[in-house]
Amino acid sequence: MAIPPLIVAIDGPAASGKSTVAKRIASCLQIVFVSSGGMYRAFTWRVLEEGIDPADTKAVLEILKVTRFDCGEESGLGTFAVDGRFLTKEELSARSVNENVSTIAAIPEVRERLVAEQRAYGEANGVVMEGRDIGSVVFPNTPYKFYIDASPEVREQRRRAEGVTDSIAARDKTDSNRKASPLVIPEDAIVVDSSYMSVEEVVEKVISEISLRRE
Repeated sequence: MAIPPLIVAIDGPAASGKSTVAKRIASCLQIVFVSSGGMYRAFTWRVLEEGIDPADTKAVLEILKVTRFDCGEESGLGTFAVDGRFLTKEELSARSVNENVSTIAAIPEVRERLVAEQRAYGEANGVVMEGRDIGSVVFPNTPYKFYIDASPEVREQRRRAEGVTDSIAARDKTDSNRKASPLVIPEDAIVVDSSYMSVEEVVEKVISEISLRRE
């Protein structure tokens, strides 16, 4: 009987440190790291490039119907292309994308499509995937679920240090209150508060818990 691929789900709010932690864990486990948010950002960029108002759900869904997503891997990192175009880090983190990605991600049909893409990718390859609904929706059956958190004050400081100006409070409210796959602590997930922990300490904690569950 084939051994199923290792799937590690890492959730948490914006600026909790989950992306950095997930990358380190993927490197330690020698499997691919995927940021689910990258796919939502890529589609948000596509919507904005078309000059569509993200609040115009009908127009957004029309673009979704004809958009092709290609999932790949480069140097241990999952990659996503929109209609054959791989976007730069600068394009994915543009202010306009930051300000509109939560609106796009709240559309149920968008989430349904992208969750299916993410699930297929992980089940085929094994993955450390981070986002806001990975353990609760994308991979609810994986035994390796983690929720990386931090205080709002610490997260605001981290965002400012990255040069990002969007509001943590606004992002949290949108992500937690949306009807489609809201940000929640997944059932049976291990919660790690990273507020006063180093990245290395958080990674060590997560790797240790994964090892215990694999024994």
